[in-house]
Amino acid sequence: MADSGSAAAFTRRDLLKIIALSGGGLALGWVWPARAETNETPAPSRFEPNAWISLHADGRIQLRLARAEMGQGVMTSLTMLLAEELEAGLDQIRIEPAPIDPAYTNHLLGEQATGGGTSTRDGWETLREAGALARTLMIAAAARTWGVPESECRAHRAQVHHADGTRRLGYGELAITAASLPVPTSVVLKDKSDWTLIGTSQRRLDTPLKVRGAARFGLDVRLPGMLHATIARCPVIGAEIRGWNGQAAREVPGVIDVFAVRHGIAVVAETSWAALAGHARLEIDCRPRVNTAVATERLRSRLHIGLNGRAPVALREGDVSRALAAAALEIESVYEVPFQAHACMEPMNCTADVRPDGCDIHVPTQSPAATQELAQRLTGLPPERIRVHTTFLGGGHGRRRELDFVHDAVELSHRLVRPVQVIWTRADDIQHDYYRPMTLHRLRGGLDAAGEPVAWFHRVVGPSVLARRDPGRIRDGIDPLMIDGAASLPYRFAHRRLEYRRADTPVPIGLWRGDGHSHNAFATECFLDELARAGGRDPLALRRNLLADSPVHLALLDRLAEHWAAPVPDGQGRGLALVEAAGSRLALMVEISVDEGRVRARRFVAVLDCGQVVNPDAVRAQIESGIVFGLTATLKGAITFSDGRVEQTGFGDYPLLRFDEMPEIESILIDSDAPPGGVSPIATPAVAPAVANALLALLGRPFRTLPIRL
Repeated sequence: MADSGSAAAFTRRDLLKIIALSGGGLALGWVWPARAETNETPAPSRFEPNAWISLHADGRIQLRLARAEMGQGVMTSLTMLLAEELEAGLDQIRIEPAPIDPAYTNHLLGEQATGGGTSTRDGWETLREAGALARTLMIAAAARTWGVPESECRAHRAQVHHADGTRRLGYGELAITAASLPVPTSVVLKDKSDWTLIGTSQRRLDTPLKVRGAARFGLDVRLPGMLHATIARCPVIGAEIRGWNGQAAREVPGVIDVFAVRHGIAVVAETSWAALAGHARLEIDCRPRVNTAVATERLRSRLHIGLNGRAPVALREGDVSRALAAAALEIESVYEVPFQAHACMEPMNCTADVRPDGCDIHVPTQSPAATQELAQRLTGLPPERIRVHTTFLGGGHGRRRELDFVHDAVELSHRLVRPVQVIWTRADDIQHDYYRPMTLHRLRGGLDAAGEPVAWFHRVVGPSVLARRDPGRIRDGIDPLMIDGAASLPYRFAHRRLEYRRADTPVPIGLWRGDGHSHNAFATECFLDELARAGGRDPLALRRNLLADSPVHLALLDRLAEHWAAPVPDGQGRGLALVEAAGSRLALMVEISVDEGRVRARRFVAVLDCGQVVNPDAVRAQIESGIVFGLTATLKGAITFSDGRVEQTGFGDYPLLRFDEMPEIESILIDSDAPPGGVSPIATPAVAPAVANALLALLGRPFRTLPIRL
């Protein structure tokens, strides 16, 4: 580990690991197979000082990008980290996806995957050190070539310049010499004062590709001889297919076959249109096994049972029961957060080409390593014969860390021995998601005679996300993801207790933007405003008192204070929320109005401390993206059930925020020398409580259920 100006240790095994990759230009979307470790030396035409970078004799510099680009900007920010220390321009670096290999493990997730605002945090030191190592070797190669001390050489824009001002050599000219030099055991990172890229707004590297239509998403994949397929699933949770009739589907021109697969009935066709038309004509008879009575009201009633009785204690400080009994005033509230879909703009899809000698998978995935493992189980092929080509992702938010859509394509291609692209309809996508879990929250707070909170009790009731994904992380009945944000509240209470009551439901659940923060922040931040109102306190002033020992949080509120103190526009309400997630902290203020019975968010002010900002423009875009995502979930729809079925089928009854509903957003970034935090998960959880608190201020009554309805 190395900070600016410090030395970082490397092992020769790590640094000399060679990964054979093809040349070529910007090729995001193609991942080549991982190879076993080898003692082979790099080809004479290039130098690979570490797993992340290769420098070619023709001047090409290539970065192996090990994180998926799904709109969050990692293609640019991670390249900036490398380029800063390498002393090269962004325009001089070509990008190719990394192969599946332990060298590219995201250590914050424990696998080679993308999500949770971890990409920049995980790459902060790794990629800078990779660039610094290459730069150090380039300077050493130039010094040897000229027969001068290294201290007389400096690097700039992929060239090494001598102090005499006349001699210079490009990295390409130095690559072969550098390959013969001993690998240093440590490198020195640049001082922050010498940075030229980090901390500056840079144009995104993927934008030109997308503007030109050259970016390849999963649905853009075309392979020779490729078939198209859809899978019709039982719409009822817990049901199985009892019978089906595919005659009408087979009569659609272009449909090749209709048959049963593990997850339903497959319609295979020559074109996607024929597959979709056949899908629409398919008749399926589902036989209930269990859970046929799944309905939103029943699920809510089941969770309500968990609000009472005993529950595992996740955190205990002081004696909450005694403090509540002695409080001058006790407040109790129950909050409800519904199931939410991911609703990615690009529906789930995957293209697989399974052959006796190998398998290629082209897929917009957040989990390429898990994709390879699944294909290995389904095909029996060794991992080195399975290549995963990660395309651009049309949205992820945790949904594309699942593998159900990958299973569809691999299973069909394995059976048909043809390349097959499986596409999901929008209804498939919404009705067969792994949803943000429905949760209930019971909070109790005690105020002293001065209106100051002295006791805080919070019980989270809901299903366990980790029970399916990673049950080994559940300890003493506590799912850490479900209490994320509630357990790490920055506020100081003399007496505090947090409980989690597990209440599993038949509904499939998974990771959603912000994870546990997305439901816990709504409950905790709304309850704080209720306590402030009951005690006659200003909501921002109350938070300042509870954060008196935390300068980093106070700095956020100080920057927000001038906006908070300004006169509230006529007919509007103002609310705020504070969220800490993924190593970042955000204070969010919103101004809302109520127009013809509808809540309208007019303006947001976001003050963010995410540590060192790599690309300010990308950070602001992530704040705006998170606000849009959170505002949609706050005001628009929810996933509901009736007779075992999801009632929503598309954007008509599961609406998204529209252009004419977009609020004004001002983003303020706190300057910091701390390592970067995550940004993607931070804004979304803050929106719902900020809006609800603004409505409390405007209308004088709390809103404790999402989505908000007047």
